[in-house]
Amino acid sequence: MKKKYLFTPGPTPLPPQIQEALSRPIIHHRTTEYQEIFSEVNEGLRYLFQTENPVFTFASSGTGAMEGAVVNLTREGEKALAIVGGKFGERWQEILEAFGRECIPLEVEWGTAPSAEEVEKLLTEHPEIEVIFATLCETSTGTKTDIEALSSLARRKNKILVVDAISGLGAMELRTDEWGIDVVVAGSQKGMMLPPGLAFLSISERAWNKVMDNQVKAYYWDFKKMRKSYEKNDTPFTPAVSLVVALRESLSLIKEEGIENVWKRYSLMAYATREACQELGLEIFSRSPAEAVTAVKVPSGIDGGNLFRLMKDKLGIQAAGGQAQLKGKILRIAHMGYMDYMDIFLVISGLETALSIMGYPLEKGKGISKVAEIFVKEGVFS
Repeated sequence: MKKKYLFTPGPTPLPPQIQEALSRPIIHHRTTEYQEIFSEVNEGLRYLFQTENPVFTFASSGTGAMEGAVVNLTREGEKALAIVGGKFGERWQEILEAFGRECIPLEVEWGTAPSAEEVEKLLTEHPEIEVIFATLCETSTGTKTDIEALSSLARRKNKILVVDAISGLGAMELRTDEWGIDVVVAGSQKGMMLPPGLAFLSISERAWNKVMDNQVKAYYWDFKKMRKSYEKNDTPFTPAVSLVVALRESLSLIKEEGIENVWKRYSLMAYATREACQELGLEIFSRSPAEAVTAVKVPSGIDGGNLFRLMKDKLGIQAAGGQAQLKGKILRIAHMGYMDYMDIFLVISGLETALSIMGYPLEKGKGISKVAEIFVKEGVFS
């Protein structure tokens, strides 16, 4: 029997409290018992999203809530701006086009974050654009977008900003109300430390007014139905009951630690991961690295596919490879969800070991030493 260690950017490892909650007997959702749990969950979600506005919960993947945002906030034939700098920015574009919206893409080099100036230029060229679709953490490249700057621009230009925070929420700083973000989309299997199956969407009153003005052609994804039920601590359709029960435990853990402390922990883990990789002579792929996941370039002479398989099959450490044109060229190491500082020692040790087996020249223990140096300096173990 070989123990497996999960370092993929979703799903992430589950805390024991979550596993226990998932094993409880199922309860019926049209009961006072469930509504009390759901009320507590809604309060916890508002804390996690840092908003006083509603946060809707759907039985779906995060992509479902992305689709819901497009359907409810845009009209057929309407132009919308999508920031495309990786696989998940591409997803915004694909959903918009699937529903007959005209997507004006801001094509950003993979591994590079978009600037507010670039977005403003496109808005000036296409003043009829009403909604901007962005990504907090472009998981395919490990890149962070300055959402605060984009939100400031959107407010100034009177545009709606919709943010895919599926990989970033809970792992990266995101202040929905303070920054003035209109819509934030998230999923359960990343920073929330749950299995896949739940999607979330927070919505500002400004965005809600646009929904109300829109002739929404949807049934399941009709936000008007969702809000009507939400105000009664209910959902219009059958919820994923066991996942919601487990979500209550997850949100309790996050609130107990404090969201500021959670952000700080992931930020330090990400920093230590990047520094350790560079100490091994590896190059970080992104020029604007995210706190949720680190993308490392596979060094010359090393087969990226073999590196991934060696870590997974022989060492039990599953990171993630590259996607599309980055397949075999990068290794993505997540540091989100149920992870702490000791996990970084483990994954860097595994990376060192695998590279050494493959003949990559390195000084053994150098990466781990760098991790220890950073954590000791920051007082992690004091």
